[in-house]
Amino acid sequence: MAIDIKAPTFPESIADGTVATWHKKPGEAVKRDELIVDIETDKVVMEVLAEADGVIAEIVKNEGDTVLSGELLGKLTEGGAATAAPAAAPAPAAAAPAAAEAPILSPAARKIAEENAIAADSITGTGKGGRVTKEDAVAAAEAKKSAPAGQPAPAATAAPLFAAGDRVEKRVPMTRLRAKVAERLVEAQSSMAMLTTFNEVNMKPVMELRAKYKDLFEKTHNGVRLGFMSFFVKAAVEALKRQPGVNASIDGNDIVYHGYQDVGVAVSSDRGLVVPVLRNAEFMSLAEIEGGINEFGKKAKAGKLTIEEMTGGTFTISNGGVFGSLLSTPIVNPPQTAILGMHKIQERPMAVNGQVVILPMMYLALSYDHRLIDGKEAVTFLVTMKDLLEDPARLLLDV
Repeated sequence: MAIDIKAPTFPESIADGTVATWHKKPGEAVKRDELIVDIETDKVVMEVLAEADGVIAEIVKNEGDTVLSGELLGKLTEGGAATAAPAAAPAPAAAAPAAAEAPILSPAARKIAEENAIAADSITGTGKGGRVTKEDAVAAAEAKKSAPAGQPAPAATAAPLFAAGDRVEKRVPMTRLRAKVAERLVEAQSSMAMLTTFNEVNMKPVMELRAKYKDLFEKTHNGVRLGFMSFFVKAAVEALKRQPGVNASIDGNDIVYHGYQDVGVAVSSDRGLVVPVLRNAEFMSLAEIEGGINEFGKKAKAGKLTIEEMTGGTFTISNGGVFGSLLSTPIVNPPQTAILGMHKIQERPMAVNGQVVILPMMYLALSYDHRLIDGKEAVTFLVTMKDLLEDPARLLLDV
C-alpha cells in the first residue's frame, strides 16, 4: 500500500518551508518513525518521520524546493523490499562542490560533524547543490575512524577554501532563518521610534556571591551551574513588574499590558540567532532559570528548538558580552517594546567614596519603542536593575 509522505502542518506564523535534506533515496528501506526528510522553516527545522515500515517509492519535492503545509513530498510503499539505488544517481565526486564554495550542511550532518570533530569543508556533499547530507557526514566519520593512527583521514586533505593572495569570492544562499531575522530587524527599525538608553553595573557583589555558593549550588541542584544570566533575568522580572510599560506590546492602536513575564533569551546557533522563551519567569528560581537556559542552548545547537519554545515572549535579553562586546544598541523584537543588552564585564577604575577603586563593570543597554515607553520609564527600569544587581539580597527580600 502506498503512503503519502507529507510536509508537517505549519503554525499560522509560518507560510511555507524548504526541503532541506532527504535522508533516504528512492528504493531505500525505512523503519517506522525513522527520519526521512528535514523541512527548514523561518524559525525551526521540522522532521518528517516514516509512518510505517517500507520503501521510499518516489520523491516529489527535491531538496531546495518550497513546500506548503501538508503538501505531498513523496510516497512510501508499505512493507516493500529495498532495491538498488537508481543508476542515474550522481556519483559523489560528480556532485562535489567547487573548492571555493562553502558547504551547506543539513542539521543532522552538522551534528555528526561536530560530534566527530570533522571540518565541514572536508566533507564531500552529494545532496542538491553540493549540500552535505547525513549519509555524507556518516561516511566522513567512518573514514576518519578507519584512517591509520597519526594520519589524517583522506577527506581531511581537501585544499584550503581560499589560497593566500587569491581574489576570489563565494556565493551561498541565505538560510530561511537568516532571511527572516533580516526582515524583522528592518521592519522593527522602520516601524518603531526606537531609542537606546545606557547604564553601568558594578558586578562585584554578584561575582562574590556566585564564587561563594557556586559549588554548593551545583551540588544542591543536580549539576545545574550558577551563572550570571539568572541574576539578570530575576532583576529584569522585578524591574518589569515596577515598569509594566516595558513589558507591554502595541497591537494596532491598542496597548496590551501583560500580567506575566515571559522572558526571551537570545541564543546563538549554527543557523543564526534564536530566542527561546522562559515562560512565567516570575515564578522561576535561579536554578530553574539556569537549567532552562542550558537546555535551550543544547536544543539550539542540535536544531531541536520547537516553534512553541520560540514564540511569544514579552521581553528579551541579549548577551553580547559572551562574544566580547563592550557596548551595543540591540534592536527590539516586535511586537515587544523593549530589549535588554548585556555586555562584557570589564575592570575599570571607578570613584568610590572619593577613592579610585578597580571594579568589574558592565554596561547595560535598553532599546525601547518610544511610542509607548518614555525616557523616564526606560531609565528607571535600568536603575532598578542596577540597584538589584549591586545588592543581590534585595532580589530575595523584594525591596
